[in-house]
Amino acid sequence: MKATINDVAKQAGVSIKTVSRVINNEPSVRKATQEKVLLAVTALNYKPNLSARNLAGTKSFSIGYVYCNPNAYYVIDTQEGILTACKEQGFELFIHPCDAKKEHITDEVVTMVKQARVAGLVLTPPFSEMPDFVNAMLALDVKVVRIMSGDVAPDQLTPCIMVNDRDAAYTITQHLIDVGHQRIAFLAGDAEHMSTIERYKGYRKALKDNNIEFNQELVIEGEYSFDSGVDAVKILMAPEKDIHPSAIFSCNDEIAAGALFAARLMNISIPEQLAISGFENSPFSRQAWPKLTTANQPNRKIAENAANLLISQVRNQKANNALTKLYTPELIVRDSTTSI
Repeated sequence: MKATINDVAKQAGVSIKTVSRVINNEPSVRKATQEKVLLAVTALNYKPNLSARNLAGTKSFSIGYVYCNPNAYYVIDTQEGILTACKEQGFELFIHPCDAKKEHITDEVVTMVKQARVAGLVLTPPFSEMPDFVNAMLALDVKVVRIMSGDVAPDQLTPCIMVNDRDAAYTITQHLIDVGHQRIAFLAGDAEHMSTIERYKGYRKALKDNNIEFNQELVIEGEYSFDSGVDAVKILMAPEKDIHPSAIFSCNDEIAAGALFAARLMNISIPEQLAISGFENSPFSRQAWPKLTTANQPNRKIAENAANLLISQVRNQKANNALTKLYTPELIVRDSTTSI
């Protein structure tokens, strides 16, 4: 027989309400009482039924992750980070993949939030970068934490986890310059993502600071996908082109892996004839040959911190929407870039 909350209360010598307060990490319980309850929970191997707990009262113990992202590695890392926080804090996670470009997407998510009775949402791009969507979620009286690109939160609508893509892109581009490259191409991700814009800003600033003339022909618009990298290299390295880049900055590792694949099909030696860098340090960067120079973006840790911040907002009715945490991805140099 599974232990019940009644069993825990009896063993700890406290009321059922006190056990509930301890399990929910409410701050008003004395430390000695909390320790007694936790010892009883451990001794009885008690596991609260989170679904039943959600249905039993007006307070919700679940949060949602709403996303639209074709990068499976990013989604998996983010989910695992949020789940880690949920497990540690006694919350459930409701995952809702959807299409941000869908005509009535806000209505769809509003319906989901109402039906699932989530207490809060973790939003990643592009949803985190859509103010009207964010305001619609806040109007439902749920807490929201956004993961966004940039070094400063764009507003005070919600707490934010910011990723300093601009400085990280600057560092990658500077690395390519330092090892001897000046004709550096930029392979963009989806234009509507702030990460693309911020990484482009870092790339441009590094060129400017090193007195390297910017060449628009070396900038290829695209998506955060493998195929986008393949197509870009076919354009950049076409035999009829007058100028070929000697290095490529890719907006993520998936694009970089596609670029590497296309280059090898064209018998272009990496890194001797073409250096290629990525961004994020996803498995794409480590599984490629040669392994890709990239920027380490700890998506799992970022998501875990976002979820912990969200849960703290859910538990604190006087939440501080001005809270901001900042991550700057760090350069990892591998065999796909070298001096020329």
